[in-house]
Amino acid sequence: MSPTLPPLAGKLATLKSSAIRDLLKLTTRAEVVSLAGGLPDAALMPRERIAAAADAALAGAGCLQYTESPGWGPLRDVLAARESARLGRPVPVSEVFVTHGSQQALSLLAEVLLDPGALAVVEDPAYVGALQVFRAAGARIVAVPLDGEGMRVDALRELLARGERPAVVHTVSNFHNPGGVTMSPRRRRELAELAVAHGFWVIEDDPYGELWFDEPTPEPVAMFSPTVIRLSSVSKILAPTLRVGWMVAPDAVCRAVELLKQGADLCGSALTQQIATELLSDDAWLSAHVDRVRAAYGERAKALVHAVRTRFGDRITCTDATGGMFVWADFTDGTDTGALLPRALEAGVAFVPGSAFAVGEGYRHSLRMCFTTSDAQTLETAIDRLAQAHAG
Repeated sequence: MSPTLPPLAGKLATLKSSAIRDLLKLTTRAEVVSLAGGLPDAALMPRERIAAAADAALAGAGCLQYTESPGWGPLRDVLAARESARLGRPVPVSEVFVTHGSQQALSLLAEVLLDPGALAVVEDPAYVGALQVFRAAGARIVAVPLDGEGMRVDALRELLARGERPAVVHTVSNFHNPGGVTMSPRRRRELAELAVAHGFWVIEDDPYGELWFDEPTPEPVAMFSPTVIRLSSVSKILAPTLRVGWMVAPDAVCRAVELLKQGADLCGSALTQQIATELLSDDAWLSAHVDRVRAAYGERAKALVHAVRTRFGDRITCTDATGGMFVWADFTDGTDTGALLPRALEAGVAFVPGSAFAVGEGYRHSLRMCFTTSDAQTLETAIDRLAQAHAG
């Protein structure tokens, strides 16, 4: 008889695995075209340039040792310069903190900014990574809806008028995951003004901002208030395997995050941070590389949207893909996408049902599709298969 194990922490009862990660286990068959994963295209990642940067880093011994908890100094210098240009103001190196991907930054911030029971406001549909870390922190989560201009700041204003006092408001401001929309300049300024007036933090999660197709994204929310913490990473423009993300935040927040990171993993990888430094500091090469990624993704996005609208007509409404990695679609004929998914898998195509992104119950007629890892012809085939499954 096996011994009874001691109990696990009670907070685990409120957590659940990401439905998207679970779904990916079902899409490994070669015959399935997956629109489910939020993955950048490995074929577009600069493998040879990463290898050369790794060789250069390995020529010295420093990349094999522990590094500083806030990140390797030269990388923070490069990031401070890049963020200064993005924000239109000098960003001190002390306000740049490197993390193991931007998801770690979000996780550490949840611990720093949220006491159990504190209110965290998210967008609805929501980025599932934010839901996971806020639930783990024991936060009370309230959602405000999205529309074509991003977060409904008027709905947030109504929430505040009812006496709610968030500690944190989280937004994916550019090419929302999963909603595919970008927050308008007017709402960015309004959100920052509300943060100042009501004393809450905004976490501006921006992993997709450089992946615009037609025109650059608006000025960051972080331009308008020191209470906005900005997150980004190299995962979407270089490679996820580098696990280099960062945040720009007031010094007091960075120091608090540093204490927690020391307890979590001491520091990041000096090797991958040195690789990232070389690639991010080569402005001419990086600009040309990102342009190639934008061109490829832009072609694929347009092909997916065209295929959806051609095959389904007015039975589906979907976002215009102007950047990022995702298209969000809503069936207008009452189709339950959770029920549609098994038939779609049988037909050889996968997507993520909208309910995976709902804070409560909702989005049963919606779905998220990722266009980055298939060429235009394959995306057209995927939508043909989706139409067959829908008709069946």
